[in-house]
Amino acid sequence: MFDTGRDWIWYHEPKHQWHGTELHVATQGETDFWQGTHYGFRRDNGHCLLTNVEQDFLLSARVTTHAHKKYDQGGVLVRLDAENWLKAAVEAESKSVSKLGSVVTNSGYSDWASVDIDAEVNVMWYRVQSKGADVLLECSENGKEWHQMRIAHLHLFHGSLAVGIFACSPAEGNGCTVVFDNVFLGPSQWID
Repeated sequence: MFDTGRDWIWYHEPKHQWHGTELHVATQGETDFWQGTHYGFRRDNGHCLLTNVEQDFLLSARVTTHAHKKYDQGGVLVRLDAENWLKAAVEAESKSVSKLGSVVTNSGYSDWASVDIDAEVNVMWYRVQSKGADVLLECSENGKEWHQMRIAHLHLFHGSLAVGIFACSPAEGNGCTVVFDNVFLGPSQWID
């Protein structure tokens, strides 16, 4: 359930519906979050629902992505601005393989760390926690056993962040549907 005591703000608001505590998002085609590296293009027009935090946080969510085209994705996002952010998601690749990955963008350049997973896996839990400018990204297939995806650093962190969920469909076309539930936001529990 999204914390109703917080202000959640849409960025590039998509068509969406609430079904109880589930948020169903319909993405538009040619939407993405990516900056520069390798592919050369820059996009900052994905759909996301964010809230501002000024203390170390833990954000977790279960995300179900009903992909229709290559690159369809949905997951969690931590954002300073268009050129400084990170995301984690399952990204559709082919009928047999998807990519479970994360992107960290610093000073206008994105990187992408990913592993191949079976394309039939369309449900994933994500957990992201912070310690100042450092961020721990984890994933889980059941919401109980967590696996580290990466530890990253946001170089231009200045004390506050926007955190939440995102969905996008970089390819041309009608996009896809992404369902978010079990969204939780609270204090960081990241312990060395």
